[in-house]
Amino acid sequence: MAHVRERSASPEFSSDSLLKRLKTTHSSSTSTVDHELRFYTGLFGPENVQQLHQAYASSEPFKYAIIEKLFQDDLLKNVKDECIKELSFTEKETDIYKVNQTGDLASLSYLSEAQLALFPNLLTLRDALYSSEFRKFIQSITGCGPLSGTKQDMSVNSYTKGCHLLNHDDVIGTRRVSYILYMPLPYSQEWQKEWGGALELYPVQPGVDGIPEPEAAPCKAIPPSWNQFIFFEVQPGKSFHSVEEVVVGGDGKARLSISGWFHAAQEGEEGYQAGQAVPELKSSREQLSHPIQMHRSEENISRILAKFLNPVYLQTRTMKALMARFVVESNIELHHFLSASLVSKLEPDLRRADQADGLDGETRQGRIPPHTAGVSGAWSARGPPHKWRYCTLQQTTETQRESDAILRQLQDEVFQSDAFRAWLSILTKLLPLSYTVEARRFRPGLDYTLATSEGDESRLDVVLGLTPQAEVEETETRSNGKSKANEEDELEELHGWQAGEWGGWECYMAPHDEEDDPAVYRSGSSKKHQVNDASSSQDHDNDPGTGEQEDEEDESTLLTVQPSFNTLLLVLRDEGVMRFVKYVSAAAPGSRWDLCAEFNVGMVQDDEEYS
Repeated sequence: MAHVRERSASPEFSSDSLLKRLKTTHSSSTSTVDHELRFYTGLFGPENVQQLHQAYASSEPFKYAIIEKLFQDDLLKNVKDECIKELSFTEKETDIYKVNQTGDLASLSYLSEAQLALFPNLLTLRDALYSSEFRKFIQSITGCGPLSGTKQDMSVNSYTKGCHLLNHDDVIGTRRVSYILYMPLPYSQEWQKEWGGALELYPVQPGVDGIPEPEAAPCKAIPPSWNQFIFFEVQPGKSFHSVEEVVVGGDGKARLSISGWFHAAQEGEEGYQAGQAVPELKSSREQLSHPIQMHRSEENISRILAKFLNPVYLQTRTMKALMARFVVESNIELHHFLSASLVSKLEPDLRRADQADGLDGETRQGRIPPHTAGVSGAWSARGPPHKWRYCTLQQTTETQRESDAILRQLQDEVFQSDAFRAWLSILTKLLPLSYTVEARRFRPGLDYTLATSEGDESRLDVVLGLTPQAEVEETETRSNGKSKANEEDELEELHGWQAGEWGGWECYMAPHDEEDDPAVYRSGSSKKHQVNDASSSQDHDNDPGTGEQEDEEDESTLLTVQPSFNTLLLVLRDEGVMRFVKYVSAAAPGSRWDLCAEFNVGMVQDDEEYS
């Protein structure tokens, strides 16, 4: 059973930003200010409320409402200016999001008078949002029950180029209604759909165990619009949503917004209910715990590996040297793994597959592809997207591409063979038992996996990277994987896949400490943690290439491996260690391809020797 590290599905906020999150809640203002004057004219009118209620009740795929103009325009423009000039934004990135964040706006009340003077309009907006008038307005539309005015939960987020938020349902604690207020930049220019940043809403379908799960693709995408306010009741098993990657930037464009939650009435507030009912369905975070379906091999295939592998990796001396390294480090990376004849057919056809499916960089020009891209023929999208989304190779009666046929052979004949498991046993001194294996395609702008871990047992991860490298990376890289720059300048020379610019890296994270804030950790796009490289112990023409560089700044990141081509990664993953593949950016030149296997393993007795 795999378990996800507990963490908020939506971003939490930096402790070193200007506005720090406080453990105490904010007491709402007791002034007699008429908050209704801050809102757009006619918002609270009975006819408007009735129209919003009807639209909310009939909306799909779950109940939500859109208010095209929420606040008086002058107030929101002033708020936008204060956010840009006075707030400190910090870039945060995890398995589920990449975003520029401020602190919790509930803590504004705890600033000094001099600091408060910097945010008069932001304070006005916050107090209006959590005023009794507006909370009753939200309640009358949604029927969500009493909402808290003291437990305020809101922040400013700036989505610049490459920022995104993956699928989740927002179900945490006492949250009742999610909302977002848009202030896209620049103010004078209407946000275009092709810039990305749309709020995506997902329909659900019954999962294997009967629990509702989001379908692989959203059925509705709502691009941001100035002063637009979107809200919906938080519901496990229903309110699945995501934020599409923003694909523009560098010229003042940003998806700026204020987002947050209305919580259920707290103790001491009108409408508070002690011991409120626990939701019948699990949240998207809890559903990340999943059983892995395993298979047992019944084949007895011999001599199959010589048809596929680089012959150097079948030499006894090489295997013994690799075993010595793996036993010490518990991970190793083998470059130039497949035979040259196989690679010469596979790599160019993978590029052609992206071109045929409109997923290559030249065709897309950085735009996000449709969810239907790449799912015809032998490939289908695998979800649910609150856990993962990528394409897998399926059985088909249609004529196969050459690359599909090769991947199917590797998936069905090589990785599932007794010969391959025996080879793994020699290299790792582990006994591979049951397993799961699949060819995977991660499409740019669409696909990823979220962080999960095996809570009760260790596993051997076997991942064959098959991502064609960008042309500039290929021309500047030697056969051993080294940059043509000298070693101390290597990190500065990296770009593209190897620099983490396009996502897609495989990341291993330490088990979660329950006292830590589980939402604030780095997935490590530029953190190069050491992969044990086999190249230095071998003296053959097809030397494997370099590993990753050590960086001790982030102790929670155990290992980060960038997408590569024809490289086999072996990792013994201890129980509790989290693992994910970072979302592949729309800026990537093509798909991230791999062949991924997980093996249940036993230990080989120390007195067993291989000759």
